[in-house]
Amino acid sequence: MKTLNQLIHEVEQARSAFIQSVSGLSFEQVNFKPAADVWSVLQNTEHIVRAEQSGVSGIFKALDGIANHRPVWEGIPVHQGLSIEEIVDKTWQTKEQVPEIAAPIWGGSIDYWIAMLKSQSILLAELGKLLEGRNLEEIIYPHPISGPLNIYQRIEFLRFHLNRHQSQVERLNVR
Repeated sequence: MKTLNQLIHEVEQARSAFIQSVSGLSFEQVNFKPAADVWSVLQNTEHIVRAEQSGVSGIFKALDGIANHRPVWEGIPVHQGLSIEEIVDKTWQTKEQVPEIAAPIWGGSIDYWIAMLKSQSILLAELGKLLEGRNLEEIIYPHPISGPLNIYQRIEFLRFHLNRHQSQVERLNVR
């Protein structure tokens, strides 16, 4: 099993690759949509930021819940021992409906969303410090689609999600 530091490093590598793929584009490229039901580069980037903020905030909540003997989730960890790819294969549809909290609704400047995405590294580093020495399999924060995920799976999800949306952005072929 990977260490917490390895997982965080993989997220940061995925974040850097995503940022590189959405940087340096014109206004037209950033806002290009080949179809009404396909997100633009801007929408993908905003979604990534909002989804990661929600997920990381949830991990902080789960830690507080454990520390105060009020866990945010109790039950059977049905995905125990599975990678995030296996969990997504089991729980997601081909084209999933985005949870409202992570929907791209603000729009605006791609530079803003790139800056916000970069700032997420600080939060993840702070979270990493708080998680050191803890049993990451026992701390659960549910995902709105996949259900109960432990902290290993949650951090794996950050990497998976960045990679997934980087692929979507690159398929837009705006360069």
